[in-house]
Amino acid sequence: MDEPFWKTKTLEAMTLGEWESLCDGCGKCCLAKLEDEDTAEIYWTSVACRLFDAGTCQCSNYLDRKRHVPDCVQLTPQKVREIDWLPRTCAYKLVAEGKDLPQWHHLISGSREAVHAAGISMKDRVTALESDLAEDEDYFDHMLDEQP
Repeated sequence: MDEPFWKTKTLEAMTLGEWESLCDGCGKCCLAKLEDEDTAEIYWTSVACRLFDAGTCQCSNYLDRKRHVPDCVQLTPQKVREIDWLPRTCAYKLVAEGKDLPQWHHLISGSREAVHAAGISMKDRVTALESDLAEDEDYFDHMLDEQP
């Protein structure tokens, strides 16, 4: 039996379809993060991008997201290797590190719901969207104790 593409290809060698299929749909990359200016430590919040649909864990306007959210980070193989805030469970990060995908990943389980059933995703766990916060509302009120 042939090995799956994520075990035989580098991130750079993947087709667009293969690349996009790696996303597990957890929604963690869509959360606002705070960075300590002195230590560069990253703190996670339960505040999501204004385009995030907390019920489906999907971007509500994925194809045109950069126009609506200019600072949205579009992952590339290089960025996957450089960004230190990607979640430990991120398939892009795991593949870049030569690790296999977890059992709940849809490419293994066959179900896009498995990530939610495993409690990995942010489905129904977001406390606010960035667009819902008042200008003076503090992201610190939505800080998580640890990386979700």
